[in-house]
Amino acid sequence: MEHIIKVQRNNKGDIISFETSQGRIISYRKAMMETESGIIEGANIGWNQDGHAFLFNSDDSDKYFVNYPPIY
Repeated sequence: MEHIIKVQRNNKGDIISFETSQGRIISYRKAMMETESGIIEGANIGWNQDGHAFLFNSDDSDKYFVNYPPIY
């Protein structure tokens, strides 16, 4: 099954896209849809206090993809 291996961030530090273990570069929104449908494993969808969905890593040691390498 596919999982996230790298991230791309904007100038504010927000994640805007991911690279998967299959070499695909996908948008944040597509990653959320594929996580929800079970295509991507190791990530979950959460909800913030404002009711907005966000993607987080199932591994508690790096929940917000902080230590993931950037996409070049």
